[in-house]
Amino acid sequence: MRVGIGEDLHRVDDARPLVLGGVIIEEGPGLSGHSDADVLLHAITDAVLGAASLGDIGHYFPPADPRYAHADSADFLRKALELARQAGWQVANIDSTVRTERPKLASYIPHIRERIAGIVAIDVEAVSVKAKTAEGLDAIGRGEAMAATAVVLLEK
Repeated sequence: MRVGIGEDLHRVDDARPLVLGGVIIEEGPGLSGHSDADVLLHAITDAVLGAASLGDIGHYFPPADPRYAHADSADFLRKALELARQAGWQVANIDSTVRTERPKLASYIPHIRERIAGIVAIDVEAVSVKAKTAEGLDAIGRGEAMAATAVVLLEK
């Protein structure tokens, strides 16, 4: 077994839609980024790659590469999963946390978990998504940014 940790942080961009865990959240605000800026899938992708010792998301999907402009981050995760599988690894479970002041995510979490489970092809019970605020502290607390952290367990 191997464990990987992934983190990501994006600035808020009210002009863009908010995508979290592959789910469009109408309440927004959106996030700034080269791709769809899905901070949660980026963190999970990095955790998968890290656990398999395959580098990081920027190695495979450089933010300056025009091929990834507005790309669906689910495709990034699918590629990371393919690389991990080629190395003999499968995802056993995912634990993740999104840090944001707004929107409140509780009502979206079941759908986000289902979407991630579908992308990864694991049971929804093996996917945990939590939401936390920053209690008004730092850029997240001021509503200027959103962050995600993910831990992934891989097994042979």
